This record gives sequence, C-alpha cells and structure tokens, in this order.
Amino acid sequence: MNPIARHFAAIALAASAGTAFAHGKVQCPAHPKSEWRPHTELEQKLVKEGWVIRRMEKTDTCYEVYAKTPDGKRVEAFFDPKTLERVED
Repeated sequence: MNPIARHFAAIALAASAGTAFAHGKVQCPAHPKSEWRPHTELEQKLVKEGWVIRRMEKTDTCYEVYAKTPDGKRVEAFFDPKTLERVED
C-alpha cells in the first residue's frame, strides 16, 4: 500500500473508532416509529431551556443532538424519541 493510501486508511479507521466510542453505551428504549414525537418538538423544548442546537440526527432508537447546554458546554446528547427525556449512559 502506498503512503498516501495508508494515511487515508488510518484516518478512516480512527474516525470510525471515534464514532463508535462516542455513544457506545447509550441505549434508548425501542419504541415503534409511530410513537415517536417530532424532532422539531424536541428542538423547541431544548431551545426554550436555553440549549443552542448545532445539529440533530435520528438513530435507530434515539434522537442524537449536538448542542451547547445552557451552561455553555458542548455536548452530544441522546433523547428518547417518545418521551423526549435525555438518555444518559
């Protein structure tokens, strides 16, 4: 493998490992998609509480939120899509 290809392979491996460790322990309860509340409702709730939302994603069982908390901490947080309660690891 040439040095450039090896470099990109190492970056790809590191990036995938970082993603796996970022939220490996968080387990949201499994709910049917029909019971999920809209992600916009979660966004409105968090903004009202003082969060600054950078990005929101849906996983198989959670809403994943990249944001600043009211006290200014940058976080990756997970929320139950049915109850909109934060799920901690």
